[in-house]
Amino acid sequence: MPEPRTRTVLEHLAQFDLSSHSGSPTRSLAISTVSDSQTFIYVGTLSGTLILLSTNPENPSTSTTPEKPLKVATFLQQNVSLLRSVLVGDDSPVDRILFLGEIGKVLLLSGGALFLVDSLLLQPVRRLSFFKGVSVITRRFRSSNQAESTNLTENSANTNASSSEYTSTSQRILQRLGGGIRANGLRDKESELNHRTEGDFVFAVVIGKRLILVELVLDGIVSKSDRDLDGVNGSFVVLKEIQCLDGVMTMVWLDNSIIVGTVNGYSLFSCVTGQSGIIFTLPDVSSLPQLKLLWRDWKVLLLVDNVGVLVNTHGQPVGGSLVFRRGGPDSIGEISSYVGVVKDGNMELYHKKSGGCIQKVTFGGEGVGPCIVANEEVGGGKLLAVATPNKVLCFRKLSSEDQLKDLLRKKSFKEAITLAEELEYDGEISKDMLSFVHAQVGFLLLFDLRFEEAVNHFLHSETMQPSEVFPFIMRDPNRWSLLVPRNRYWGLHPPPKPLEDVVDDGLMAIQRATFLIKAGVETLIDDGFLSNPPSRADLLESAIKNITRYLENCRVKELALPVREGVDTLLMYLYRALNRVNDMEKLASSANSCIVEELETLLDETGHLRTLAFLYASKGMSSKALAIWRILARNYSSGLWKDPNMENGSQDSNNNIISGKEIAATEASKILEESSDQELILQHLGWVADINQALAVQVLTSEKRANQLSPDEVVAAIDPRKVEILQRYIQWLIEDQDCDDTRFHTLYSLSLAKSAIEAFEAQNTHQNADVGKADDTEISANRMNSIFESPVRERLQRFLQSSDLYDSEEVLDLIEGSELWLEKAILYRKLGQEASVLQILALKLEDSEAAEQYCAEIGRPDAYMQLLDMYLDPQDGKEPMFKAAVRLLHNHGESLDPLQVLEKLSPDMPLQLASETILRMFRARLHHHRQGQIVHNLSLAVDVDAKLARLEERSRHVQINDESLCDSCHARLGTKLFAMYPDDTVVCYKCFRRQGESTSVTGRNFKQDVLIKLGWLVTQ
Repeated sequence: MPEPRTRTVLEHLAQFDLSSHSGSPTRSLAISTVSDSQTFIYVGTLSGTLILLSTNPENPSTSTTPEKPLKVATFLQQNVSLLRSVLVGDDSPVDRILFLGEIGKVLLLSGGALFLVDSLLLQPVRRLSFFKGVSVITRRFRSSNQAESTNLTENSANTNASSSEYTSTSQRILQRLGGGIRANGLRDKESELNHRTEGDFVFAVVIGKRLILVELVLDGIVSKSDRDLDGVNGSFVVLKEIQCLDGVMTMVWLDNSIIVGTVNGYSLFSCVTGQSGIIFTLPDVSSLPQLKLLWRDWKVLLLVDNVGVLVNTHGQPVGGSLVFRRGGPDSIGEISSYVGVVKDGNMELYHKKSGGCIQKVTFGGEGVGPCIVANEEVGGGKLLAVATPNKVLCFRKLSSEDQLKDLLRKKSFKEAITLAEELEYDGEISKDMLSFVHAQVGFLLLFDLRFEEAVNHFLHSETMQPSEVFPFIMRDPNRWSLLVPRNRYWGLHPPPKPLEDVVDDGLMAIQRATFLIKAGVETLIDDGFLSNPPSRADLLESAIKNITRYLENCRVKELALPVREGVDTLLMYLYRALNRVNDMEKLASSANSCIVEELETLLDETGHLRTLAFLYASKGMSSKALAIWRILARNYSSGLWKDPNMENGSQDSNNNIISGKEIAATEASKILEESSDQELILQHLGWVADINQALAVQVLTSEKRANQLSPDEVVAAIDPRKVEILQRYIQWLIEDQDCDDTRFHTLYSLSLAKSAIEAFEAQNTHQNADVGKADDTEISANRMNSIFESPVRERLQRFLQSSDLYDSEEVLDLIEGSELWLEKAILYRKLGQEASVLQILALKLEDSEAAEQYCAEIGRPDAYMQLLDMYLDPQDGKEPMFKAAVRLLHNHGESLDPLQVLEKLSPDMPLQLASETILRMFRARLHHHRQGQIVHNLSLAVDVDAKLARLEERSRHVQINDESLCDSCHARLGTKLFAMYPDDTVVCYKCFRRQGESTSVTGRNFKQDVLIKLGWLVTQ
């Protein structure tokens, strides 16, 4: 069987030899802490003697001086004293001791009788003589779950007490003698139940096959704080009697459940209903039954051979079982989260949840005899008492801190964390203490060169400050030396020092351990390091990587500003040590708390100019950042800086140079886009434009800056050779900023016109030279490099049409000698020169549709005649455009005077082309004439009908008498002036002046809502 894990939970506190005071072996044991400095130990012997011992649980530990066993033994003897002893009964063994600390009494079971004595054994022992033949007694314990615990007094009071099925013959006799009078230590329940509630001293007593539930009542005790020290006047009140089993050897009462154990097994009785049920049946060959109440968990442990089964108040197994290594124990005790069992002079401590054996304590050799272990049934439960036949020992639970320290000194780190988690779960230590242990373990692992595990524990600690690792990165003194907490841990590891020193000292310790092992001396150095010693470089790299990981996780926490500055600055140092350029740049370009003064020299000397530029930009030092980007853009090809993403030998070097310059210009433009420093922007605009004109435009047109740039100064600063930048900037001013300055409109149109002329001439030159396909490819490439998506002529035409704020004459003077006919047409139209527009559209561009549309916009018939004249007599030696003239006559012939058309027609025009069109013109002319006559006659008829209706209205008569009322004010009209509206409403003259001529009393406005009366022509 494997040995238990080494872990110290209990330490030896006191020891007392009974052989010199009592020759009788021990039979029973109880322990109770009276105060912080005094604990009582009650020992019952086979001869019926009750011995009272006293010890001080607060005495200092002796387990740290094992090299002086004589002194330790002397101290243990001195730490316990015999107070007094009394004889109980008639030399019968003291089978059970129940300490009633609340009232300072001790209840004893000896020789089948119950005895009561004060806790200091100062008064004579009083026998409660009514009960005889008691084999087992136990006290009722009530858990925090009130629903599981019934008040027996109230329950009994609700029944018919005089005829209860549980009333005994003795009680009925007492009723006849006089109910409620104490006799032989027993009170009748009939006189008590109706005006009492259940107290704290309720017991279950087994007499033969009877299970009697009683309550101990002390005369003169009003409250728990009262102690009857002058005399022992106690009596029992019988609450209930239940039929039980024969041969009960052990019993526990928890809430409403009474569990009893016999040689045949374990059964459960309900104290409320009296019903019973079997929990376990023991095999024929088995150890004696034992029951132990684990009051911390409110569970009951049932011993089945060498297995301890945990059950709840209903007798149902819960959790796991405890398997005891040495078979069935002699006795079972509980302390904190552990169960202690004793047998053959040894005590083993088992964890209740894991079931593992935690500690083994030897206090006697083989054949020492049966042993007893006892614990405090209430209170803190920090002591265990163990009794052999002739000796009593007391053990104290080490504090949580001492247990953890012991494990850490042995480098049992996993066990220490497991213990800390268990203690935190049980509520014995706080969550902050658990974090403290994680941090302590992390530092110990760090000095053991197990850096990854160390940082894992650092990350589990919620109370550890990032500043605690600063000394491992930068030597003291430094900017953050005062932020490092001092003396916060248990002194189990050396003071913090740089990682290089930690690695060197660790390697030296490994070398020493190697020599010690060869000499036969055991060490605590990791076996993996001894079998395969790591190199200094690997250890240092691992240390830096893991400390970096810790600081990266710390960045997401809420930290004080000085600590944040230290974390980010030192993180940059670590990235630099690992040459993690991407992480350096990512940190520098994001929101950070780095101290520039601590890093700029390092980054400059090591050539990490990109990182330094990002850092300057993040701190608002735009001028310095832009200066670096300018240097990088100009000197990239000289090897001053290389993009790590471009360092691939298979890529073309020219592409790398272009990409590197593009990156520098892009990063600079990001800074310039947000800057409102006009001087700084114009200073760096030139080199950015040399690399990428689109980036320069983004800088000038950025909406991110708080204050926009001065357009005049920007236009003046733009390189005249960067025409597209100027055009795009002015376009942004006009279209996005709604600029209405005629200077910029004119400048934009002139710039577009010049570019259009140059593009047109260049295109004609290439076409005339017939340069071939290669030049076409070059022209296409130039268009792709433009920052505009549309051709320049299209942009010029669109702007000339949409804007009215440029100087048309100035633009026209510029393009007058060019072939930009459509642009000229637009400008002539702006100037109102209709003839010039028609000549360009009809004769130069030969766009008949556009020419006709322009005539329609003019809206005069003479415009069509003018266009027809141009088609028939184009001048300059051109042939007449008969097809265009026929199209015009066909589309708009009805708008022309046929006589004028005939006069304009050339004698050379083929008759077949114009005959059909001229005929259609005549027919249309006749149709328009007749339509006009019809409209004229209809208008005359309407006029006549209106005059007739007006006449009828004026000739209408209205009769007014003395009873007529004004429709507005309802006054009698009589001989007053009045008026009548077209809707036949009549009002007095006063109301008429107020209402007006056009609005009647009904609210109808006749100017807006005309009243139409049917006539001979108008029918609706």
